Amino acid sequence: MRIAWQILIHTPLWVFPLFGYLVWQGIKAMRPRTTSIWRALIVPAVFIVWGLSRLLARQQDSAWPLLSWTAAALALIPVGPLTTKPFELDHTTGQIIRPGSPVPLIRNVTVFALQYTIAVIAAVDPDGRTVATLIGRAISGATTGYFLGRTIALLRRSWKRQRSDVTM
Repeated sequence: MRIAWQILIHTPLWVFPLFGYLVWQGIKAMRPRTTSIWRALIVPAVFIVWGLSRLLARQQDSAWPLLSWTAAALALIPVGPLTTKPFELDHTTGQIIRPGSPVPLIRNVTVFALQYTIAVIAAVDPDGRTVATLIGRAISGATTGYFLGRTIALLRRSWKRQRSDVTM
């Protein structure tokens, strides 16, 4: 219990509101909702920035963390569009209408837990730091790639629907 307490008190304060926000967004996503395209991109932007920040935060002794990050990002960019659910576009307001699903909540908590766990391992276990760094960079790269793919798919679908509305 003492180790858990030490981890908790040494966790940066910004982590707690971030976790709360991601859970809140996941819970909201369980119900059908109408939102602007830009508001729908906030959670992907959070994960993309977090993934990039782990890559850029520390100077690396070797190229392996960068290669790990890049390989994972490239591998998951195509997965993002595959998991982007179709949505309706309200032609009068320009807002998107998204169906409800528990997937965003599960995804947000899982990705957060992976990122947080790797950060804790890297901080607590200096001997395992190299492995934790490689795994952490791979998770960060995968997160960035996945959400970048989702963002691209969401924007493309939105622009495509807007263009098709104009031509009608």
